[in-house]
Amino acid sequence: MKLKVVKNEELSFNEALAMIGQAPLKINSPEIEEDGILKPFIKWAGGKRSLIKELCLRLPASYNNYYEPFVGEGALFFALVPDKTIISDINLDLIITYKVIKDEARALIELLAKHNANHSQDYYYAVRKNANSDNPIEIAARFIYLNKTCYNGLYRVNSKGEFNVPMGAYINPNILDENNIIACSKALQNAEIIYQDFGNISPKPKDFVYINPPYQPINHTSFTKYTKLDFTEADQIKLYEKCRELHKNGVYFMLSNSDSDFIKNLYKSFSIDIVNAPRSINCKSDSRQRTNEVLIRNY
Repeated sequence: MKLKVVKNEELSFNEALAMIGQAPLKINSPEIEEDGILKPFIKWAGGKRSLIKELCLRLPASYNNYYEPFVGEGALFFALVPDKTIISDINLDLIITYKVIKDEARALIELLAKHNANHSQDYYYAVRKNANSDNPIEIAARFIYLNKTCYNGLYRVNSKGEFNVPMGAYINPNILDENNIIACSKALQNAEIIYQDFGNISPKPKDFVYINPPYQPINHTSFTKYTKLDFTEADQIKLYEKCRELHKNGVYFMLSNSDSDFIKNLYKSFSIDIVNAPRSINCKSDSRQRTNEVLIRNY
């Protein structure tokens, strides 16, 4: 096992890209922050906004297509905006939202404006209860509205697939960020967006896959449920087998996961870096803290 502990270096985002030969982000938008990164349009448990520099320092020097099969908030995708991208997830509402932002951003903004104007406690629970629409724009607007106003930005559903997170205690939630939605829409124009399981991706040699799955639990508050099904230890093993397949086929992969003995032993034949990361979304706000996680690569 190639195992090392890495401290966060004082580098800008573009300096990190320059170190590994990547071009800096090229998109003209007021939503590009001082560090050069386009903000994701949602918050997501396990999102990688705070670890972008660490990820960019470990990108392959070059690659063809970019894949992200557990896209979630898509922090690395939105930081890089690769020319050729395939992003996917098994959270159907999330994938619908990505597609609507790509193709129907203006209509989405109009509906989010209505949610923003009507927001209240009663309105939140009415929207949460009403999950019957088959209109993609309504689904996407509901998804973003609930994400922006629910407790801690958490996505959680019960065994029936019903969203059940209570409303958060926000004074002025940022429900409609029009500039961000337009910027994300521009970034997604060259992306193929697919509703599928991670096992169905089929990258070719010299493609790059960034894998950010539900983490192996390290305690009883660890979050692993992004759909009505848990991501189990058996799923972690299935994912490992997929990574072995990628490696055998000449595909580059980088995987994030918890700093657990199970994960480190499972991937012991690959390069493993331990990095320190903040936990900003958790089922219990008082258990949020910095913790170690691993970045695993086959290159």
